[in-house]
Amino acid sequence: MKSFQNPFSIVLLLSVVAVAGCREQATRKLPPSNVATDENILFFPTYGRFDSENRVWRFEVHGKVFEPEVSSSKRAALIAGLRASADVSLGEEDNPFLEERIRPFLVDNERGKTVTATIDNEDFIAGTSGANGHFSSSLVLDRDFDALVEPASQVLEIEAVLPQRDSRTFKGRVHLIAPHGVSVISDVDDTIKDSQVTDKSELLQNTFLREFRAVEEMAELYADLAGSGAVFHYVSGSPWQMFESIDGFMTVAGFPEGTFHLKQFRLKDSSALDILASQHATKLAAITPLLDAFPQRSFILVGDSGEHDPEIYGQIAREHPNQIVGIFIRNVTGEKIESERFTTAFKQVPAENWALFDDVSQIREQILSFAKTDR
Repeated sequence: MKSFQNPFSIVLLLSVVAVAGCREQATRKLPPSNVATDENILFFPTYGRFDSENRVWRFEVHGKVFEPEVSSSKRAALIAGLRASADVSLGEEDNPFLEERIRPFLVDNERGKTVTATIDNEDFIAGTSGANGHFSSSLVLDRDFDALVEPASQVLEIEAVLPQRDSRTFKGRVHLIAPHGVSVISDVDDTIKDSQVTDKSELLQNTFLREFRAVEEMAELYADLAGSGAVFHYVSGSPWQMFESIDGFMTVAGFPEGTFHLKQFRLKDSSALDILASQHATKLAAITPLLDAFPQRSFILVGDSGEHDPEIYGQIAREHPNQIVGIFIRNVTGEKIESERFTTAFKQVPAENWALFDDVSQIREQILSFAKTDR
């Protein structure tokens, strides 16, 4: 490598680099994100839909701004609350998972931070964070992407625009989903991840103390569904603080990428037990906009009998009979298909459109056939 012996040459080189950097900043029409160097941005996977009338993509952006925090008092309070909730020793002294799993609950949420992001070389204001650190916005990407419209989907990268002296990188993904096709809306706990929601002690340990375990053969089934062209939306009662742990588990286990729709949770507003409590209204509020955004797509709903999935999915099927082509419930409670619970939950839902299963082999053929259903 040739070295610069002339000090003037070094000054000139640095000047050129500085000018180039200023020009790059000058070409941006929006200011960078106003985050400090000790604050992080986390993007959650979202979706975009094609507006055929205006020939543009409308997409959602959702993320969080926070400052990593290691507060011994917060940590002690959270662990005490979890221990009291499930009456179990957390084994915190030697557990390899506990610190990683509770850390997102201990961060300082940053309010009033405006995030600028770039997608496909275009800058957007992605939103301003609220009291819980979350920001969101609905944006328009003025691109045609004709090749995507029928029937494929594509993932675009979103990246935060940071001040010039901040060399960090924060990225996320936006799933562009075609107007026609098949979408799978899937629960997480006890549907694809073994959590044992009906046993509080086991649920606590499986969530915070143990390596996550995939429900047998579900990753392979979902991979086959994705191979047939289906796209995925993961809707769960788990809080957003669990996103990175769940997303990492799903990547390792081989589940297809998809959008995430989790529960808002603030420890200061709730008890520790509420971390793991599912919410009927939360799931309905997440699923209904998906159906409204893609009125021409066919939907398959996959969940389990541990909490409220049968009741939620039955209600949705009655309200959107032309969009819901199949419902599959993993039977973790051992109830009979003719029980009052299921006959009530799936009242007016055609019997051939829903099924209980104990293992994947019981539904593989049927769900794959539904995945080929395109209205």
